[in-house]
Amino acid sequence: MTTPAPSPASATPPAATETDRIRTALGWMHTAHFLTSAPQLEHLPPVDLPEIAFVGRSNAGKSTAINTLTQQTRLAFASKTPGRTQHINLFGVGKQKIDDGVLADLPGYGYAAVPKEAKLRWQRVMGNYLMTRESLRGVVLMVDPRQGLTELDEILLDVIRPRVAEGLKLLVLLTKSDKLTRSEGARVLSITRLQAGGGEVKLFSALKKQGVGEAAELLWRWIHPNT
Repeated sequence: MTTPAPSPASATPPAATETDRIRTALGWMHTAHFLTSAPQLEHLPPVDLPEIAFVGRSNAGKSTAINTLTQQTRLAFASKTPGRTQHINLFGVGKQKIDDGVLADLPGYGYAAVPKEAKLRWQRVMGNYLMTRESLRGVVLMVDPRQGLTELDEILLDVIRPRVAEGLKLLVLLTKSDKLTRSEGARVLSITRLQAGGGEVKLFSALKKQGVGEAAELLWRWIHPNT
């Protein structure tokens, strides 16, 4: 006697594959749209949605990475003059025009041609944001792997380390990884993992689309931890 197959109502739906999860995450990221821009933390509107902040040295490929992850060309302004962006820019993200998360593009830091006064102001704005923004759920740090973590990157990591210990998510994206050989990429990945202090580290290339799907899927899970 054969056992009847379960009816559609009682059958257990198959678990989503990694490809399915990446496709969902990329579709979600593609919905990103501009919300507001502010030169100071107090000018940002309070939001009750989880935020993910993108930070990094000027010319580390931050704006390009944001545009690549969202599959848009000019969502984040990729200036030919590093250090030009001086505001915190917020982008809403969510399917069916209902935002369920926010992406925050913070000013790049460390560009030598920027006046010292402007550098100090940016540092204060970023420090206050990273330490006090209640809606912040994760930080994506962009690093040029040919330079590795610089002193300024280490300072930023020190600022957020207490919050990371309390559960703040951290991802270090090694941008422009297409400029590395396979052995160079493996070496810098291993070194940066030791330096990241609990954060995840991934190789990323906007040009070759390396690591794009994996990074998007990780950010999706940060905002949707129970999915």
